Amino acid sequence: MRRLVLLRHGRTEWNDTGRAQGHADVPLDETGEAQAKAVAPVLAALSPVAVWSSDLARAAGTAAVLAAEAGLEPAHDARLREFDIGPHRVGLTDEQYAAAHPEEHAALVAGDAASVPGRETPDDVVARFLPALTSYADALGEGETGVVVSHGAALRVVVPAFLGWRGEVSESLGVLSNCGWIVLEHGASAWTGGVERWRLAAWNRVV
Repeated sequence: MRRLVLLRHGRTEWNDTGRAQGHADVPLDETGEAQAKAVAPVLAALSPVAVWSSDLARAAGTAAVLAAEAGLEPAHDARLREFDIGPHRVGLTDEQYAAAHPEEHAALVAGDAASVPGRETPDDVVARFLPALTSYADALGEGETGVVVSHGAALRVVVPAFLGWRGEVSESLGVLSNCGWIVLEHGASAWTGGVERWRLAAWNRVV
């Protein structure tokens, strides 16, 4: 069996205060660093052969702690970044954004992200993230585990795409906690008629 563990980064000050981050390079706060230190030995015990990470500071900082615990060097990949949320949303709470840019906010509420200047749609994120995730999965040998450190919203849209789920199911998945992780396993089972395939084994595990 092959296994992919997908880990959301630890907490940042902006997470704590409800400010949108997107591609802003916000580092872990003290709590986020503690979360990374707590989850690192748990995932390192799975003996990962590789740690791949978004290059944004909050993910890279989380990955560095995990990789050190596992005796690995993390590989950074910009394709694993969070949604680009456009220049007007960064650093603002939802209430501040609604007040400063009411037309953009209304478009988002209506599900029309494509009309917001500079904002990625779910399809945009899947288009850049899915090839990376697929390449990591293909790089794993039988019995090997790899860890991907990324971001909550991006992971919620790419996991259904990776598994081949149809329809818009990302909103049916719970929000990932800071340093919450997902487990994807590849193997055969009675449920798949003996056919080997990737399946969701766990969602939002936490220490």
